[in-house]
Amino acid sequence: LPNKKPCSVLSLSDRDAMAATLGLSKRNVEIAALEAEVIPQRYLRNIGSLEISGQKKLLQAKALLVGAGGLGGTIAQLLARMGVGILVIADGDSFSEDNLNRQTFSLEENVGASKVRVARSQIMKINAATEVEAYEGYVTDKELAFLIRGAQVAVDALDNMPSRFRLEKVCKEAKVPLVHGAVAGFSGQVTVIYPGDIGFRAFYGSPTTVPEKGIEVELGNLAGIVSAVASIQVQEAVKIITGVGRPLRNRLLFLDSLNGSAEIISLK
Repeated sequence: LPNKKPCSVLSLSDRDAMAATLGLSKRNVEIAALEAEVIPQRYLRNIGSLEISGQKKLLQAKALLVGAGGLGGTIAQLLARMGVGILVIADGDSFSEDNLNRQTFSLEENVGASKVRVARSQIMKINAATEVEAYEGYVTDKELAFLIRGAQVAVDALDNMPSRFRLEKVCKEAKVPLVHGAVAGFSGQVTVIYPGDIGFRAFYGSPTTVPEKGIEVELGNLAGIVSAVASIQVQEAVKIITGVGRPLRNRLLFLDSLNGSAEIISLK
């Protein structure tokens, strides 16, 4: 460990053998190991910052991710690598050729395939302990309310304003924090919206007057800024789940990679 204390570790092969022998899920084996202060070796590089208690919270947590494209694909695979226990992914889209420039799970061979199905398949290869619940379709308010039950955090990886406002509404009703991210050209933004916060109205205005799409329609979406924003969204989700650090609540982080600048804008 970082404090130079010796520790016991659990390998992937031992985890899988114990799961098979005991009839437990791989996630539950990893949780039990952490409770016994045995660290799954795959999370060793997390423990210095999150401690055993933080890693256990991640494995016990449920996160809702709406959107499995540019932001969503990167968010999904990073949450799985961090060890989030249950990941619910909703998206009704399929991969197209213009996704290949930035989307993590988009490959030439799976153009035309369902994004959530591919995501679930790939996440199983990244972390078999992360239990993926895939919803293939564009979700209604009622379906979102069902999917968010028991979640500690929701993550916005959407590409249109009406859907964002709908997700925000459901999160506020369910009292679940929402991690927002958006990109356009060389720029991107991240914030965290808790129930009771002003939220999207602070920078998008009224949901009745906001356009369906943003400036990304003209500027496009570049791989570097998509990955950067998605990575910061993951860090915010991890902070919310573990209670470590200070989330970007009522603060909008704006990244301008074209000019090499970043600023935080107060939303109060």
